[in-house]
Amino acid sequence: MTARLQFSGSALHRAQSAAVMCRATADVCLRRLRKGPLCAQWNLAAEVGTEILKRQLLIAFEMQDVNEARSYLDSLAFNSGALSKVGTAGVEQEDVNGSWIVPNKIDSDVTILYLHGGGYSFHPRSFYNNLAALIALSTGSRLFALDYRLTPEHQFPAQLMDAAAGYRWLLSEGVNPRKFVVAGDSAGGNLTLALLLSLRDSKLPLPALAVCLSPATDFSGSTTGEPVDSEYDWITPRMALKWADWFCPQERRSDPLVSPVNADLRGLPPIYIQAGGSEILLPSIQVFAERAKVQGADVILETWAGMNHDFQAFGEEVPQSAEAIKRIGEVIASRIQRKKEWASAV
Repeated sequence: MTARLQFSGSALHRAQSAAVMCRATADVCLRRLRKGPLCAQWNLAAEVGTEILKRQLLIAFEMQDVNEARSYLDSLAFNSGALSKVGTAGVEQEDVNGSWIVPNKIDSDVTILYLHGGGYSFHPRSFYNNLAALIALSTGSRLFALDYRLTPEHQFPAQLMDAAAGYRWLLSEGVNPRKFVVAGDSAGGNLTLALLLSLRDSKLPLPALAVCLSPATDFSGSTTGEPVDSEYDWITPRMALKWADWFCPQERRSDPLVSPVNADLRGLPPIYIQAGGSEILLPSIQVFAERAKVQGADVILETWAGMNHDFQAFGEEVPQSAEAIKRIGEVIASRIQRKKEWASAV
């Protein structure tokens, strides 16, 4: 699949994004000519994509108005070929908003509720529509991408309330819990784990499987301290701390629904986690997986060496990303459609 470049929004934002893209691409190409890849595991697409994402976010975080930052992040889009292989349809209910993303060819009776990332405060449509389409295609399944309320305007637990409403709505629409997957990336991975805990404690039917990509598991910093910078990641510790400040006050961050690393994970459905080996959230993700296994929870964590946060979004342009997306389809097939046994591939 080849990504198609698209600019939108104000002329100022389009011009600024175009300048960032051109400068980042030139800098990466020159650096690779002089010194080789920044990371041995990266092809050109991974390195250019990482550089553009990091520079775009750094600019967005310097903006005083979060709405302007959101518009800026929407001004540059790389639309993959995956979008041409799915249909989309918006949903606007009283307490549920989102979009169905459905492969042109459905070969599964699984339904996926997808919870996007973006630090709970951003929702770049192109980035997450691409990622959701890739996941839907890998499974051949219907996927509902939920639009939940964003921070800092709406702090915790608004996002959890919206996710629970979306889950209950899908059940009311006839989705079978035994064919139901909840998935999410980054903040959406955090929300996926919180939703599982909330559903269990509310004694509602649980989904068959949860899939978490680079999930935020500890907003309190109690397990590994504050995130440490990585030259290979496109999110920085400063960004992570700002997102935490926007999400909820310090005194609430040890709540298991905010920091699932502190949760009692018994009685939850299987949880499949993917993470990049070079992302700043990896230490807290590893602690979560270790604590889950001690409790006897059914959790598998797979990591990809050298890859960074949400690397799956690079899609077919990056071999490791394509492999990870394919693996999601394999895990869902093995756990729900029982086509083969589930075992760690990494």
